[in-house]
Amino acid sequence: MKSIQQKLRKISIGVFILIAGGVLLSACQKNDNDNIDIPAAALMAFNLSPDKEAIGVNLSGNSISPTPLNYTAFTGRYINIYPGNRTIDAYDYFSRVGFASSTFDFEQDKYYSLFVVGADTVFNNIVVEDNFDGLSGSNGKAYLRFVNAIPDSSKPVLTATAAGQQLVNEPRDYASVSAFKEVTPGKVAINFSNNGNINVSREIDVQEKKAYTVLLLGKPGSTDSDKSIQIRFIENGTLSDSTAAN
Repeated sequence: MKSIQQKLRKISIGVFILIAGGVLLSACQKNDNDNIDIPAAALMAFNLSPDKEAIGVNLSGNSISPTPLNYTAFTGRYINIYPGNRTIDAYDYFSRVGFASSTFDFEQDKYYSLFVVGADTVFNNIVVEDNFDGLSGSNGKAYLRFVNAIPDSSKPVLTATAAGQQLVNEPRDYASVSAFKEVTPGKVAINFSNNGNINVSREIDVQEKKAYTVLLLGKPGSTDSDKSIQIRFIENGTLSDSTAAN
């Protein structure tokens, strides 16, 4: 039985067990003396909709989590899923009423993130591949990507600076997810602003070999502190020294 870590040689198993639940992407069934690898992909899901306090997510009718995802919460680890073309349904956890539906073709042995975003009556499921296989664990760098989940059409400007070098300086569309960018380990200063109702800053620390997702969150004009404009981040995993896929 092989895990995706063994196949791609990108995420170090020991650290990833602590960070993301020790994902094994091929289960084994024993039939007499033969082991049969069951194809699998991996998914991490986030509730980034300020108008949805608790959601559930079904893949082809099967729930991915026994507990609700509260606003700003995520599954905390990558979850084994069957690959192939799957229907994704996000729903209010307690009423069981669906509010966002889509399909996505998940490929075997790959990692994905699902971001449920939206407000008022418009919601979307955003799925992206987490391409760890394209990142180096031996160049002394960390990696960041940015998700704009603030429901606003003004395209605020995102700036990020690390070690005196500007990493990002560009407007970001709502519901956009950037690719991972390499960054010098240490402090990263981040600002997201439209010079109006969105203006938030935060400094975070990033470590060598690690990949992070920065979440730009909240609802403009909200008087609820939990739904105010804010910057959060999560650690996706730690890259191995090897840069070659097996």
